[in-house]
Amino acid sequence: MTAISSATVDTDEPPPFPMPRRWPLDPPPALAELRRRGQPLTRVRLWDGSTAWLVTRHAQIREVLHSPAFSSDTSSPGFPKATRAAAALAGDATRWLVRLDPPEHTRIRRILAKEFAPRRVAAMRPIVQCAADTLIERLAEAPPEPDGAVDLVRELALPMPATVICRILGVPNEDREFFQDRTHVAMSADASPYEVRAAFADLRDYLDRLLREKENDPADDLLGRLIVDQLRPGELTHEELLTIARLLLIAGHDTTANMVGLIGLSLARHPDQAELLRENPQLIPGAVEELLRYHSVGNHGLSRIATADVRIGGQLVRAGEGVLLALNSGNRDEAAFERPDVLDLSRGASAHLTFGAGIHRCLGAPLALLELEVVLAGLLERLPGLRLAVPLEQLSFRHDMLTYGVRALPVRW
Repeated sequence: MTAISSATVDTDEPPPFPMPRRWPLDPPPALAELRRRGQPLTRVRLWDGSTAWLVTRHAQIREVLHSPAFSSDTSSPGFPKATRAAAALAGDATRWLVRLDPPEHTRIRRILAKEFAPRRVAAMRPIVQCAADTLIERLAEAPPEPDGAVDLVRELALPMPATVICRILGVPNEDREFFQDRTHVAMSADASPYEVRAAFADLRDYLDRLLREKENDPADDLLGRLIVDQLRPGELTHEELLTIARLLLIAGHDTTANMVGLIGLSLARHPDQAELLRENPQLIPGAVEELLRYHSVGNHGLSRIATADVRIGGQLVRAGEGVLLALNSGNRDEAAFERPDVLDLSRGASAHLTFGAGIHRCLGAPLALLELEVVLAGLLERLPGLRLAVPLEQLSFRHDMLTYGVRALPVRW
């Protein structure tokens, strides 16, 4: 990891956030510098001139995520927005599940929890396996570009989780390109507030029409079951169901798609570790956890606001002050993981923070783990000679997106 001068983080003026990366596969080096200097909380300056506390250590991030003294409600005055896109999302009138606090959050999450219970997710394996097998086989047989390469992101990473979430939710697969495009704009840190709001409005209008059709004739899919079991008895309103559908559609494919691309990149760069997994397939679940830890696709982490005075890591955080949780820093914390900057697919890293923690831990984590395990196993078996077709330095990474990843991955095998 490239070092930076202490002046970058040791000034009277709070350093700007987000902080730039120096190497595409590592978090910003300023975060490691803050950890080394024993500063679990540091004041940072945001794009709009406001300041917030930045939390960089694993233990303190978990402490905030488990503490009832912090709120996820972005409408709270002073709630920190790390980027203009985040501010535009916060301005959306919809009450997202990830923005709710108890007891409202508890009610909605309890309704959804049964859909992502272990038995229900296990029943989704045939859908996931079919999508992965079909796309990996198609990838293996895809005609190469003139330079002899095939783009793993285009052929596998983007379509695979989108195909799965369409099947699970009951969204027509032929609409995949539409919602992928709208999600791309909505998740862009460089998009204007107008563009972000327009993208979310387009998704809302699309899902509103889809749900009204389903309400007349619900099928046996996730949205259909929510209509029959929750909407009709009055446990959910149409607007609440619409919000849930939009969250599941976006979260159900964007983060997983980017992780699939990064998994392909990791296998191509570490053929020795890929061979280890082929010889020891029982290591695959732990390898997925390690890949999630190492890559930390949430580019800017999570945000919270204190609702009461509370001490975190010895630092007093007063009610009304914003807190930013650098999950990628916590996942590289030397106090939590041995040799954290090394990708070691033989270790279990289930204590990673990529799915969050506490009451807002990612509801779809079991499905994401299933998808990634199936994809990893499929790539190991079908493309044993996977390698990069261009130098790493020529790859384009999603520095401008809320979800980190690689835009294209030219590979050979």
